[in-house]
Amino acid sequence: MNAAIIFGILLALMLTGMPISISLGLTVLSFLFTMTQVPLESVALKLFTGIEKFEIMAIPFFILAGNFLTHGGVAKRMINFATSMVGHWYGGLGLAGVLACALFAAVSGSSPATVVAIGSILLPAMVRAGFPNKFGAGIITTAGALGILIPPSIVMVMYSVATNTSVGALFMAGVVPGLALAGVLGGVTWYRAKKFDYPRQPKASAAERIKAFKESVWGLLLIVVVMGGIYTGMFTPTEAAAMSAMYAFFVAVFIYKDMPLKDVPKVLLNSANMSAMLLYIITNAVLFSFIMTNENIPQALAEWMLGNGLGVIAFLLAVNVLLLLAGNFMEPSSIVLIFAPILFPVAMKLGIDPVHFGIIMVVNMEVGMCHPPVGLNLYVASGITKMGITELTVAVWPWLLSMLVFLGLVTYWPGLSLWFPRWLGMIS
Repeated sequence: MNAAIIFGILLALMLTGMPISISLGLTVLSFLFTMTQVPLESVALKLFTGIEKFEIMAIPFFILAGNFLTHGGVAKRMINFATSMVGHWYGGLGLAGVLACALFAAVSGSSPATVVAIGSILLPAMVRAGFPNKFGAGIITTAGALGILIPPSIVMVMYSVATNTSVGALFMAGVVPGLALAGVLGGVTWYRAKKFDYPRQPKASAAERIKAFKESVWGLLLIVVVMGGIYTGMFTPTEAAAMSAMYAFFVAVFIYKDMPLKDVPKVLLNSANMSAMLLYIITNAVLFSFIMTNENIPQALAEWMLGNGLGVIAFLLAVNVLLLLAGNFMEPSSIVLIFAPILFPVAMKLGIDPVHFGIIMVVNMEVGMCHPPVGLNLYVASGITKMGITELTVAVWPWLLSMLVFLGLVTYWPGLSLWFPRWLGMIS
């Protein structure tokens, strides 16, 4: 009964158009003051202890690094390198877009940043080369979602904060699925390009490839700095985030010199605004998690599912349906922070690995970012392509369909996510 009241209040507030963070906070306060005897002091204490986590510091640093890279010339050089490698294949520029998105995802940690950085440069080039606008838009919208699966990923940090799962293990678990999904999206791109006989680029010579690699190597080295540092245990994911922000600043301002020093304060301010927004959502989500636990809602859900004989297969199917529906009207950070504390205890009782469950949630978020009505990548791509959301939805469907098939694969094949962190000894 209490669960219905809580979610009823939350849904009613969200339907008024109120931001998700404020809706969460008001739902919690309304329920606490009218239907419980929880002392206000314990709420305040939970608020502070909930966000007093070292992992949360990674979020503003990864946002800052992504902004430096987006405003600097890193994306342009990555596209040139990717084009030199695969541009001569069918749909070469589209394949270069998938590869560039995968590379940029591995340094930015953000899907919208990946769509903006790669799309704003690649889409005009694809149209000039003779590709239909819809083809390029479909690729960039879906491949941009790799930003939250290929580590580092801000959404994975959110999941870690909500469930106390190791961020390092989550990052490593995202590597193989991230590369596999990039391969799936590349396969769809190649097939459609061959089917419709889209243009191909002249094959780059070895000298041109070496030159493109040399120009992009400073950006690519950030992958080595972040991932290598975490692999070897030199620093934690949070320290890796701080390193990536410093490195991205140095590369953008002093090596590539695409960003004048006078633009740095503007980038810092933009990053602070985005970080404050996410931290405000986290704060309210911590309170929401507290009230759900206080009312024993996750435990009751787990007991109901186990009592009705629902096993792992049925539970994971229900999770996917629920998260895909949530993706219709919420953005990834909010979905993870609201649903992870509810679903996680049930998953643990059913013996599902916490890292595998995290990757399932992240892949669901990826799909949600690409489908209407509020797919974040759709809106970002719409701004770049000047296409309407309906037109974009039609453009992305072949890639979106392949992502749904991939979601099923990730859900029911734990080894795809867990093999790499197990091999590194990060999980048992």
